[in-house]
Amino acid sequence: MNILVTGGAGFIGSHTCVELLQNGYEVIILDNYYNSSPDAVKAIEKITGKSVKTYETDMLDKDGVEQVFAENNIDAVIHFAGLKAVGESVQKPMFYYHTNLEGTINIIEAMERHQVKKFVFSSSATVYGMNNPSPYVEGMPLSATNPYGWTKLMIEQMLCDACVAHPDWHVALLRYFNPIGAHASGLIGEKPNGIPNNLMPYITMVAAGKLDHLNIFGGDYDTPDGTGVRDYIHVCDLAVGHIKALDKLDQIQGARAFNLGTGVGYSVLDIVHAFEKANNLKIPYEITDRRPGDLPSYFADTTRAYQELGFKTQHSLEDMCRSSWNFVKHLYQQ
Repeated sequence: MNILVTGGAGFIGSHTCVELLQNGYEVIILDNYYNSSPDAVKAIEKITGKSVKTYETDMLDKDGVEQVFAENNIDAVIHFAGLKAVGESVQKPMFYYHTNLEGTINIIEAMERHQVKKFVFSSSATVYGMNNPSPYVEGMPLSATNPYGWTKLMIEQMLCDACVAHPDWHVALLRYFNPIGAHASGLIGEKPNGIPNNLMPYITMVAAGKLDHLNIFGGDYDTPDGTGVRDYIHVCDLAVGHIKALDKLDQIQGARAFNLGTGVGYSVLDIVHAFEKANNLKIPYEITDRRPGDLPSYFADTTRAYQELGFKTQHSLEDMCRSSWNFVKHLYQQ
């Protein structure tokens, strides 16, 4: 099968491309390298020993997207491409709506023209909004608290509507929780631009001496140690989730949502201490004010993904912490 992976050079996309190639799929990458690098494609090829057909194309470029579909016999699309920083989305809402929605529409319309009927979407736990209790279950009411989250929710709705118009389409909506970790090779991992928005790359930059301490936003939440609790999943487990979804797509009629998490919540301080223990390092930190919109705690109900996709995580929190630091050490040794 030929799989088009939009955003395939990104953090989750690159790990998923490795899993696809190692499971016998052919991969075509569409990426504009806005928040990634061609180096990731080279790393994918080095890890797998296989070449990857790559298009440096923006999904907003209709002609460029059409070229990718016209030149390849695509069997399914895994859609990662899009802007993803919550804070930036609040500052630049129209940039996010235009890029994420219009770009996805271009992909869907190309699928319609070329009779591609299988789609796996990179969604997010942000679609559960502020008011649902944990664990989050797929059937809960959906909402969002920032433009980034709204784009995920709107794309889910677009795909549901597309499936009504095309009853023979098969769509998996994969709602990620908090991916961390890196490939065991140390060749691919999370490499954000500037000061990271996410916890683990922030910790690794402190560990590498690029930042002098970690800011922890909020120490007075109603959680065991006062810091926010999240469901952290190893990115390699998350990548396997996409393979499981792809393998089961024929059995999915219309659009079906699946949580991809571990079902276990860890606090920010749990992550800090686990990182210190796994890597024998000390991470200085300061507890500062809460960030607007942050929830005290959330984690996944993983029952549906296990029962319907056969998906179960394999990596421990220690694995996540060790592999994250292994990647960053490789990064700064280059």
